Amino acid sequence: MGGTDSTTVLIRVHLFRSMGSCIICGKSVDGKICDIHQEDVAFEFRGSSPDQLTSGRYYKGTVDGFAEFGVFVDVGDSVTGLLHESELDGRLDNLEWEPGDAVYVQVKNVRDNGNIDLGWSIRQSDREFRGKLIDDPAFDEPKHPKEIDGSAPDTGDTSDASELEQTAADASSDEAAEAVTASKTETASEQSDEPSGRPEAGGVRTRQADSDGPEAGETRTAAETVASEEADETPLVTVDSLGDRIGETVRLEGKIESARQTSGPTVFELADGTGTVDCAAFEEAGVRAYPDIGEDDVVRLSGEVRERRGELQVETEQLTALEDDERETVRERMEAALTEKARPGALDLLAEDEMLSSLSESFRDAAGEIRRAVFEERPVIVRHSATADGYVAGAAIERATLPLIREEHSRSDAEYHYFDRRPLEGDVYEMGDATKDVTTMLGNRERHDEQLPLYVFVAVGGTRESLDGLEFLDVYDAPRVVVDTVAEPEIADEVETVVSPDADPATLTTVDGQLDGPTTAAIAANVATHVNEDVREDLLHLPAVSFWEEPPEAYAEAARQAGYESDTLADIRDAVALEAYYQSYEDKRQLIADLLFAGRASDVADDEARGLAGHVSEQFRSKLETAVETAEANVDRRTVDGVEVAILDTEAFTHRFDFPPETLLLDELLRQLRSDVDAIVGIGEDDLHLRSEHALDVRTVATRIDEAVPDAGVEAQSSRSQQIAFLAGRRDAVLDAALETVAGQLA
Repeated sequence: MGGTDSTTVLIRVHLFRSMGSCIICGKSVDGKICDIHQEDVAFEFRGSSPDQLTSGRYYKGTVDGFAEFGVFVDVGDSVTGLLHESELDGRLDNLEWEPGDAVYVQVKNVRDNGNIDLGWSIRQSDREFRGKLIDDPAFDEPKHPKEIDGSAPDTGDTSDASELEQTAADASSDEAAEAVTASKTETASEQSDEPSGRPEAGGVRTRQADSDGPEAGETRTAAETVASEEADETPLVTVDSLGDRIGETVRLEGKIESARQTSGPTVFELADGTGTVDCAAFEEAGVRAYPDIGEDDVVRLSGEVRERRGELQVETEQLTALEDDERETVRERMEAALTEKARPGALDLLAEDEMLSSLSESFRDAAGEIRRAVFEERPVIVRHSATADGYVAGAAIERATLPLIREEHSRSDAEYHYFDRRPLEGDVYEMGDATKDVTTMLGNRERHDEQLPLYVFVAVGGTRESLDGLEFLDVYDAPRVVVDTVAEPEIADEVETVVSPDADPATLTTVDGQLDGPTTAAIAANVATHVNEDVREDLLHLPAVSFWEEPPEAYAEAARQAGYESDTLADIRDAVALEAYYQSYEDKRQLIADLLFAGRASDVADDEARGLAGHVSEQFRSKLETAVETAEANVDRRTVDGVEVAILDTEAFTHRFDFPPETLLLDELLRQLRSDVDAIVGIGEDDLHLRSEHALDVRTVATRIDEAVPDAGVEAQSSRSQQIAFLAGRRDAVLDAALETVAGQLA
């Protein structure tokens, strides 16, 4: 600008300030807001009819009330929409809204009948939006509040125009030009300070005029970049090392996770397997830098490491998309780095257990899958049986995973978004369960661009009856981990990771595992310790909680070290078993945590939480004792080929829809009667359950019954709970065949 005087500079400053009419970036647009910044503005609606709303805009509203399926929000006088629970960023029952609260929602659709579909807004305060406009149908376009009410508009422009003009007038022509350039860069930096779900990058340097790099936004070829960077000898570093390199110019290679345009720079989120970092690239305010580079591209990037508001960022100087061999090399490096980061080291067992001592690598494998899912922002879904063992095991993994999620994700509701514990009413992962999971995960991917989750099956999924459901998940490439007391070879071949000490379901005697051997909770608690060693002390007592009889001394001692005596352990187990039955499909996260962790999950004091377990356990014992007394009084004992069998007509002598469930009652009957009988047969209207202290192969029993009564539709439904289904009309014939077959196996 050698021949430019200060007056010319002043004119250019004015042009810079007044160019266009977008209230955020000042670009020339029809109306008050450009397309890029539509989501940065909150609208106040002053109409009276739903058809006056504009879909896609964010509106300020007021909570009108709640329903089981969502929240009703008033967005104007007599204009109310529904924010459906599926649109929420967390659970409806965790939403801290009250009727009358001011909230922000997105109008997604206005139906022909006037119903309004609302969407969630992550911004829930005035300051989180960068501008405000009035949507009044009386005008042709939205208006600034000052145009209607006389208040000052929120433009988000923090530059001081008069200071710029004075600088331009007083400076020499060259100095004035530099002042304008510096001002533009500073303004872009300030404009980028917008709140969002992630820390924003800002204060971005522009490329120097004498730089050897390309113009801003211009994409180099890989060869050109390699040659330039080799000449510069810019060091290739990893994201996890950036904290030690603040102020240095570095080179990174990785994948672009997201690219978002602010009113200043374009912000690329780069991941390299060791972590993620925001990288800001500036062309001019609000203009997309490197438009050819987007999500999932593998890139090479160089720039200076800076710290802003306590968060690291890289100010991008060069950015190049990699192709072919270079791209594959980076991907392989990222995969190796992520695997190394996720896979934990070997740890001691929570307590000495010979049957678990050989599972060290399996513990690390399963924990590595869970940790990797957290690092990849992949939801973790724990599916477990609705039994005491299942709930304790699922809660152990939950206890270890949630702190990792909080560390990795800044969202306040991250632990609900990235972790879900979903109990199963049965002990088999059936096609109905898999269909529900697939429908949910595909819907979340469509609505929220969510990755397919990692499914962790606990105290369920280890037997062949779950194979169809597990295979259905595999159709969509959803990763699966099974943690169970038994895992048959077919399951081990189907899923990615299995943790189990046994492969033979015939060794199972109760629905909560083996009478002699580790429970699923003992296995899962050791997996959880590998997921997050920091919670080890919290998990010490959990294995002992899950045993229905005296736990092995090693587990009892570990529980005593954690402050839990045998009576307390029994109270907790019984309380969890009772709560597992009621609303078995709910995770009851807070209640279960209060019972298992002595109130440390909430504001309940330790003694009050233990009092809670004692109170609930009294109800458990009262109900169970009554049911057992009734059952014992109505047991039919028979001797078949020298084998003593107790028969309970569960259709006649149990309450089908009340506690205890049939499986739990038969488990307790076995504990009570095992010194007198070899087996128990509980027969209902169209199914029967077997219980024995000795190994029984329920599939073989079902096959023999089917051979004896071929028209009874006999089928083994669960080798875990020893359940066989049949047609009700052939009940008596099936019972006779079952007694003969059981006696034949046990004789």
